[in-house]
Amino acid sequence: MKTAILTDSTAYIPQEVRERCHIHMVPLSVTFGNETYREEIDLTSADFYDMVRGADDLPKTSQPSIGIITEKLEQLSQSYDAVVAIHLSSGISGTYQSTVSAGEMTDDIQVHVFDSEISCMAQGFYVLEAAEMAENGATPEQIMQRLKEMKQSLRAYFMVDDLTHLHRGGRLSGAQKVVGSLLQVKPVLHFVDTKIVPYEKIRTSKKALKRVKGLLEEVAAEGKPMKATIIHANREEDAEKLMAELQASYPHVEFVISYFGPVIGTHLGEGALGIGWYQK
Repeated sequence: MKTAILTDSTAYIPQEVRERCHIHMVPLSVTFGNETYREEIDLTSADFYDMVRGADDLPKTSQPSIGIITEKLEQLSQSYDAVVAIHLSSGISGTYQSTVSAGEMTDDIQVHVFDSEISCMAQGFYVLEAAEMAENGATPEQIMQRLKEMKQSLRAYFMVDDLTHLHRGGRLSGAQKVVGSLLQVKPVLHFVDTKIVPYEKIRTSKKALKRVKGLLEEVAAEGKPMKATIIHANREEDAEKLMAELQASYPHVEFVISYFGPVIGTHLGEGALGIGWYQK
């Protein structure tokens, strides 16, 4: 059986990596005024943050339609027997459910859909693992089982400069936003039951970053082989510095730098920084 791996643009896996690993992608979009851009296709991350700084209002984000996903599945059915689709958390986007619905309408290919319950390169870790397994002949059922196993240790924590973007986008409750604004809190956030929620409320960005770093260090100290990612919203220099510090202390951890692209960046805002990881 030949199995395709499908994800969405919020995994932020570079195009050259997707092509090399035979990963297929459906894009989410951001809309500024009357102009809509498909992320990872029409708009780069750097250009996006430039546009946000010059815009009066935050852009709107949108998931791929069921029609677009169905079309993609039908294309894949020409060359594959099955597809494993790995999407961003169902608690912040309907992309997962749209793929489930599209799969039910597609007869010529088996469709297995996995809710990563997370996003960005933490989601990308699932995709890359699945792609390697598919390349080595694993069945869709074997891939799905491995993804469930990975979920036991896969974590991501991130900090934002303020909660305004998350609040406006409906990804964080109003009450939590008020607390943050009144106390100038720099919250450490994570995903719980598919939703973004505060992990700890910390007073300064420096302390928040130290806490995120410390959460990785607690796990890395166990000495088990790990993969980890430093994810940034237009803070590449800070991300590289952080990665160099961690690499020096934890040579058994394989690090990669990634980014918060347009869709996730709309909700987190420029300046966000996070770390994701899982134990191999």
